[in-house]
Amino acid sequence: MTRIIAGFAGSLTLRVPRSGTRPTSDRVREAIFSALEARDALDGARVLDLYAGSGALGLEAASRGATDVVLVERARPAADICRANVESLLKAARGGPRPHLRVAVRPVAAYLETAAAGVDLAFIDPPYDLGERALARDLELLAPLLAAEAVVMVERSSRSPEPSWPAGIEVERRRDYGETSLWWATTARPARTAQPDRPSQPE
Repeated sequence: MTRIIAGFAGSLTLRVPRSGTRPTSDRVREAIFSALEARDALDGARVLDLYAGSGALGLEAASRGATDVVLVERARPAADICRANVESLLKAARGGPRPHLRVAVRPVAAYLETAAAGVDLAFIDPPYDLGERALARDLELLAPLLAAEAVVMVERSSRSPEPSWPAGIEVERRRDYGETSLWWATTARPARTAQPDRPSQPE
């Protein structure tokens, strides 16, 4: 059983696809969102949940203050479950502010090729059998869409190699939880350009 952990929809039960997805465990989600709240990365955030599955990561972000969330899932059965979970979460708003939630039924790379810039937070939780080259392509397409100080979280098998980070994204750390590894990254800071020496002024 998968539930929203906290926020206005806390304890809401989410539907999960019967097959073809790998839901993030409650323990790992709690670790993810504790870290995000510690860095104030959720309130008002624009979020992409790529390879969404049930949409649990994106919807948890919405429950905790994200205002715009897109769940990207190419498999029609999983996308239908995402839509059902979106409706359940919006009902839980109980007259309060309602986040803008959308389900995009498209392959991740195809979605990123036409997506709008300004993403504050991106979850990438692909199937473990996704090739490293495909993941690298996703990250390359994501990089120009990121806002300043955006956060990127990649969830992979602990046996998988480190993702290939493109220009525009720099890794911060890795955290392991049993068979799961979380790679945290952020928008790369522009390199400082050396300032030419000023000629000395005559006294």
